[in-house]
Amino acid sequence: MKQLTALLIFLLLPLTIIAQDTWVHDQYHSNLGFTVTHLGIADVPGHFGEYSVSITASEEDFSDAQIELTVQTATVNTRVQDRDDHLRSEDFFHVEQYPEMTFSSRSIRTVEEGVFELTGDLTLLDVTREVTMTMVHRGTVENPMADGAPVAGIQISGTIDRSEFNLGNGFPPPMISNNVEIKADGEFVIQ
Repeated sequence: MKQLTALLIFLLLPLTIIAQDTWVHDQYHSNLGFTVTHLGIADVPGHFGEYSVSITASEEDFSDAQIELTVQTATVNTRVQDRDDHLRSEDFFHVEQYPEMTFSSRSIRTVEEGVFELTGDLTLLDVTREVTMTMVHRGTVENPMADGAPVAGIQISGTIDRSEFNLGNGFPPPMISNNVEIKADGEFVIQ
């Protein structure tokens, strides 16, 4: 009996591994953006131009998603060259010493259908903190321009406190808000 059980486990294990898909973002239909408040009166948006993100999931609704993100900090873009150069300096992202920031999810909890609480580790300027964001699975459709291949829409949003990462400590609120609103929208395809 033990041999039969062991044989069944051995035969079913590959099926479990095969059932898990890795999804990668479509760079032409994805955006990683942020917003800070300047002087307490105006929101200033920006985004990062280069990043890689993958999602591993076996459930169609992404309720067991594991997310890995790597961002090239030098690609920060707020549409103002002088400001972008300052953000790349030691005052903020210090891109020469810290060229990347990363996020690695550790847990996901269903809030309601298609809406999840995503918790993971964000590393920025060599500081790692646990952050919790909202993840929304906006649906999965067949892309007629890609022979009907599945495409999943994922949105992640939330707030981080830049002071916890020593980002721009020389610029206290209300000059620049500590709260940074994050909003990432992406289309994902199976790798």
